[in-house]
Amino acid sequence: MGIHHVAIATKDVKATHAFYTGPMGFRLQKVEVAPAGRKGFAKHLFYDTGGGGMIAFWDFHDAGLPDDWGTAIADGLGLPRWSNHLAFDATSLEDLHARMRRILEHGYDVTEIDHHWCHSIYVNDPNDIMVEFCVTTRELGEDDARQALEMLEMERPEGGPPAIIQVHKAER
Repeated sequence: MGIHHVAIATKDVKATHAFYTGPMGFRLQKVEVAPAGRKGFAKHLFYDTGGGGMIAFWDFHDAGLPDDWGTAIADGLGLPRWSNHLAFDATSLEDLHARMRRILEHGYDVTEIDHHWCHSIYVNDPNDIMVEFCVTTRELGEDDARQALEMLEMERPEGGPPAIIQVHKAER
């Protein structure tokens, strides 16, 4: 079963729109308006991610909300930013690298990681949410599933960082 959409609140809808239509290459598909609070309203913006699902953002206009609410999924919980993130599918390594070039051309730094079974690029959106594009580079089999269950049960499994981590700086 696939995901229809993931919804996140944004404090800066214009920056969010520019990021998701520019560097990310998504298309604004639909906007719903709903009441929020006593006299406020909220826009619910839906972006087509190109893979059959969508990402949505709430743009609140509600004087009853506190001024200091945060948008970063992990930061607000005291967790590392990479722990709670959004990952979108890339169709091939060529597609992944084309997406990386597009993000860099829009002025955002990109971290690239080869996980030895998938290859990923990461960027932070205007809401301080880590966003990933990922392509699976080898088929996962029964050995992978068996090892996953073993590691799940281990008190302290062995492991280390991925072999290849590269940070690509955008030209400014």
